[in-house]
Amino acid sequence: MKYRKLGSSDLDVSLICLGSMTWGEQNTAAEGMAQMDMAVDYGVNFFDVAEMYPLPPRAETFGESERIMGEWLKLRGTRDKVIVATKVTGRSDRNRGLEHIRNGARLSKEQIIEACEASLRRLNTDVIDLYQIHWPERECNFFGRLEYVHKEDDGYTIEETLAAADQLVRQGKVRYLGVSNESAWGVHEYLRVAKEQAFARIVSIQNPYNLLNRTFDIGIAEFALREQVHLLAYSPLAFGVLSGKYLDGKKPANARLTLYDRFTRYAKVNAEEATRAYVELARQHQLDPAQMALAWINSREHLASNIIGATSLEQLKTNIESVELQLSDEVFDGIESIHQRYPNPSP
Repeated sequence: MKYRKLGSSDLDVSLICLGSMTWGEQNTAAEGMAQMDMAVDYGVNFFDVAEMYPLPPRAETFGESERIMGEWLKLRGTRDKVIVATKVTGRSDRNRGLEHIRNGARLSKEQIIEACEASLRRLNTDVIDLYQIHWPERECNFFGRLEYVHKEDDGYTIEETLAAADQLVRQGKVRYLGVSNESAWGVHEYLRVAKEQAFARIVSIQNPYNLLNRTFDIGIAEFALREQVHLLAYSPLAFGVLSGKYLDGKKPANARLTLYDRFTRYAKVNAEEATRAYVELARQHQLDPAQMALAWINSREHLASNIIGATSLEQLKTNIESVELQLSDEVFDGIESIHQRYPNPSP
């Protein structure tokens, strides 16, 4: 395994981070624990979860992924060997199907503190290593939207949200802070408020990043690199699309896009054409398409860690072993050529 510094923190995180959004829905608790066991055996020391997981979100399974991780930490006695990241749910009316979370989740001081205390209990820990704001309170560009439409009602300010998170850091319940699904302006504002108010500084940003969606590179990557707010890349395989398993209308049994019609982000215009081109490029060079897609992300300078997910140990093994794959200049050139033909078909 390879390791990188997480932003401006003192944490050295594995280049591969294990995501958990399937545990409690597509995966049983036993399967989730088996994934964590395998990941640790490979040297993975970074696990990412969220209070709202698993996905798709349901009241009946709310918090289950955290509970599974917490039970594993307790049973294995591994809390001091892993870095645990979780998230507080963003404003629930910005995303569908979340009415069950605190009767309407908001990023107020009271809700952030309540959410953190509940996550600590589910995770069986006294401290969360990285506590992240899952998405903004204000209306802005996230979850696949490119255009910005200004609305006067931003809701709770970043200053209030950060003040609450800073309190958790000062109390020793959280070590470091991060954001997710944020914009360049949002990152700037978190940094500005932290400096002016002497609050804890964010060290990471968890945004979608893959061969079908490189919009992070356009504006936020420079912030990430220059200000040491490094990227945690989520959906690196575009919900598994970049493996090629859904090409030509295929619906593999028990696969996420077979089971749920909620996830349409990677079925937009030119997405299949781009995917086919990337898969063909990988096969021309005798590469596994999923490993090629992950290895490309692993090579990015502004990246701290690549958040993978899997529903089987076979998938997990393939994904983790992407850290050993060094792409040739010819493959990099091929990827750029495809990107020029099909730029960001699934933002």
